[in-house]
Amino acid sequence: MKSRACLIAFALTAGLSGPALAQGDAAEGEKSFNKCKACHQAGPDARNGAGPALKVVIGQPIASAEDFRYSPAFVAKKEEGFVWTEEELDQYLTNPRAYIPGNRMAFPGLRDDEERANVIAYLATLN
Repeated sequence: MKSRACLIAFALTAGLSGPALAQGDAAEGEKSFNKCKACHQAGPDARNGAGPALKVVIGQPIASAEDFRYSPAFVAKKEEGFVWTEEELDQYLTNPRAYIPGNRMAFPGLRDDEERANVIAYLATLN
């Protein structure tokens, strides 16, 4: 019985119960990122615009772009210790306003699971 419980715990912590986000196609994600370019620049030389520059995303604390004025909702999340993981990005990009109420991002989200996984894979290349 104990070994079955360990196997279940391992499966859950290994992420076997959810989607494999890192399996997205970064090249396709870069194309989908075009939807984001009205507000965000991405890459090492990115600059803030209507949205913060996305130089490194995954593993970074929320609200960490220099010289960008974040919403109080993002500042509060930063104070809580929120860090962008692939899983957090997946939830956020599905419906930004629902996932972090009070944030200023007007984008309605990416409803397609594959497209979101691709964008997250692209963002992972920035690290």
